[in-house]
Order: sequence, then structure tokens, then C-alpha cells
Amino acid sequence: MGLETRTGTAAAERLYNVCDYYDAESLLTADERHVLGRLRNFLDQNARPLLADYWERGEFPSQLAQPLIDLDLMEPAELTGPGPRNIPARGIYHGFRIFELARTDASLATWYTAQAGLFRTAIRVGASAEQQAEWMPQVVDFSLKGVFSLTEPESGSDIAGGLSTTARRGSDGNWTLDGAKRWIGGASTADVLAVFARDVADGQVKAFLVDREAAGVTLEKIHRKTSLRMMQNAHITLNNVRVPESMRLHKVNSFKDVAAMLRAMRSDVAWIATGIQAGAFEAALRYVCERRQFGRSLGSFQLVQEKLARMLGNLTASLSLVVRLTEQQAAGVYRDQDSALAKMQSCLAMRETVALARELVGGNGITLDSDVARFHADAEAVYSYEGTHEINALIIGRALTGESAFAR
Repeated sequence: MGLETRTGTAAAERLYNVCDYYDAESLLTADERHVLGRLRNFLDQNARPLLADYWERGEFPSQLAQPLIDLDLMEPAELTGPGPRNIPARGIYHGFRIFELARTDASLATWYTAQAGLFRTAIRVGASAEQQAEWMPQVVDFSLKGVFSLTEPESGSDIAGGLSTTARRGSDGNWTLDGAKRWIGGASTADVLAVFARDVADGQVKAFLVDREAAGVTLEKIHRKTSLRMMQNAHITLNNVRVPESMRLHKVNSFKDVAAMLRAMRSDVAWIATGIQAGAFEAALRYVCERRQFGRSLGSFQLVQEKLARMLGNLTASLSLVVRLTEQQAAGVYRDQDSALAKMQSCLAMRETVALARELVGGNGITLDSDVARFHADAEAVYSYEGTHEINALIIGRALTGESAFAR
């Protein structure tokens, strides 16, 4: 079929076959590969057959949620050892877990990282030591499900200065929240919403865990999406919502603390963008090796092979970029410009890669049957969320020149 690999008969055992051209998988331990193999088998056997129908209906396949949780992927026992899990799994494992999910479907990857990336980071960075001790084990085993609620109807890229949800502290020490949040994925099935609001007393941003069913909380599903259709995004209204001081994230006292979370989380989106490229590339490669036109396999034409080579180049460069970023972060190097560069560049490559995949599949590329159309459409949401291209470019430009070009 033209899917040659370097390992000959071992090809069937490789987790990342053609799409891992420079063998980044070799950085994983045998135990890490075993856990990821368990995930891949589940996705291939249980998830993939459902995706086209649920994507078309705009519904999340909820029957996959608990089995995915039961796979114990966030901090697998094989990687953290027996007893209390105080030695977290490596960052490179977390990255490849995202890659594998996104390689199957962007909504599945977004759903899982809403808990394992965004919400977990909110607790890890924003909660006090006492709060972490109580909540983090529940985050890891999904007994406390949460979402990151930052974006607002009128503020996305300008959320640092435009955040308008308010928090007022009463004489009893507790808080009242008013405002709205938008594009919050997974909110309808969360236990709590990690809501960011501006303290009217000092003008600084604070963060709160809000019970999804608290009085004054209203969730509305966002309809008519043409991207990430399976992911359930919500518009959230907060009207005089009472939150106890014990549910405030005690280490979030300004937007700088929120920025620290974004700095850590942006690499997850770069891994998603890379996984989408892998899924689109594999689907297109499979198609051109099977499809015949003019009496020949499509894969035998020069222009087809040139497009495949460009796609593989984009994917390989993106995978190399996110792997290196993850290694830096594992060494304690967290810089805004590093995660911004990875997100910006992997998403640029993703956009071209999914477009080339759609070209290669021709008219069939606009149907869900080949998987290409789903990756092509979902890429547009990933291109914009967790920092648009322009915002990430300005973060990089500021680091390069020492001058901020952000609007004041």
C-alpha cells in the first residue's frame, strides 16, 4: 500500500507509524508506549466508528467519556508507581497522549485536555497547597470535573484588559459573581466552572470554582458551529452567583497569574494542531493509495506525491517543535514566546496540511467518509483558540524587539 516504515515487520507494532517520520516515539519509555498503545486501541476500535455520525449531528458521543476516564491516562499507575502519586508522568508522555487523541479527533482531544490540561493547570498554578492537596487527586481521577472559563462574549484576544465579569466580596468574606463567559467547552458536564472575574475592590483578576448548578448560573449550548461540532461549547451567564471564599483559587491575584496558566497550557494546543496534521495526513495517504484514476493509483502521480511530501514536512517540523518545547518545559523553562511560537507555527502548518489533504481527496474530501473533511473543518477552531495567530505573533515580536505592539 506504499506505507513503508524503517522497521519492516515491526511496522504493525509502531504506535506512530508513517506520521512519526523522525521517530520521536523513541523518546518514550516502554511503559509510556504501552499506555499510549492502550489508548490507540480504544480509539481505533470504539471511537473511530462513531465519529462521522456524531460530528454530523453536532453531539458528543457520551458513551466514550467514562471508558476514556477508566483508561487512567492522566497519571497512569504504570508511570507513577504504587502508592500516592507524587511523581507525575513525564511531559513528553502527556504530549503524545494529546497527539494520539487529536490524531483521531480534535473534539476528543479538546474534551480530554479541558480536564487534563486547562482545569488541571488552573488548580496546579492557582490553588493553594491546601486546596491542591484536596482537589488534585479528584482532578486526576475525574471525580471533580471542571472547565476553564475565561473567554467572554465581548473579549477573547483582549481578555487581559477587557475581562468584565465582576467579583464582589461581602462583609461575610464570601463573593458574588456577575457576568458572562462564552465558548466554554465541556461546561454542561462539569461539576465546577473555573471562573475568572475582576475584583471590583482592587481591579485585579481573581479565580473561583463555581458549582455548575449554583443559583444564578445559566448554561446555553452554542449551536450552528461548523468546527468542533462534537464538542459542546456553552455560553454561561452568571447572575448574582454566591461563591464561598474557600472556593476561590488563593494564588490567583492578578492577570499575571492567569498568564502563567496560559503559558503552560498553550503547548497543549500545539500538540493538538500536530495531531490533527497526523490524522489528516494518514487519511489522505490511505485514500490516494487505494483510489484509482486514469487506470493508475492516485499515489503514483507526481503532483500527488509532492503534496504528500509537503504535508509530511509540515507534520515532522511541527512534531519536532512541540517535542523540543516539551523538553524545555520539563527542564523548568517556561517562556511566553516559546509556547506562542509553537502554537503559531504548528497551526500555520496545520492549516496548510489539512487543505492539502482535502485537495488530494478531491470531491470526496467534503464528505465525512474519508475523515479528511472532519479534520479540515476542526482545524479552523484550533487555529483560533488559546491565542490567535496574531496574538501569538505579537508575543514573539515583543520578545524579539523588546517593544510591545499590543493595542493600548
